[in-house]
Amino acid sequence: MTREPTSTDADADATLHHVATLEAFDEAERIIVDVKGREIAVFDVDGQFYAVLNYCTHQGGPLCEGLLDGTLTMTDDWEWTYSCEGTIVSCPWHGWEFDITTGEHLAHSDYRVPTYDVVVQDEQVYITE
Repeated sequence: MTREPTSTDADADATLHHVATLEAFDEAERIIVDVKGREIAVFDVDGQFYAVLNYCTHQGGPLCEGLLDGTLTMTDDWEWTYSCEGTIVSCPWHGWEFDITTGEHLAHSDYRVPTYDVVVQDEQVYITE
């Protein structure tokens, strides 16, 4: 499987935290790692990588252990349509939904979870900080 890396060059001042090899993502759509005491999940969505804090702002649940899917949205013509396929994670505790590409809660823009940049270098996946 050929993947397009989210980024190929890390900022010279950025600290890289190793997540896994690209090959490891052949078997998993997400990998959760500990970075300085924080659990961060890295998701592979069709070769694009997104990293999100594994913490739901609702009641502290393990957000990134929930279902990764899409969502229903309403068009201007008042019709329901399925969108954002593979980029919406639902907290397994109470179903709060967040967009892994932005960290934003779908229903309440006041809520968001931290996101992190992902770098791919030499077949290795890193989170930058």
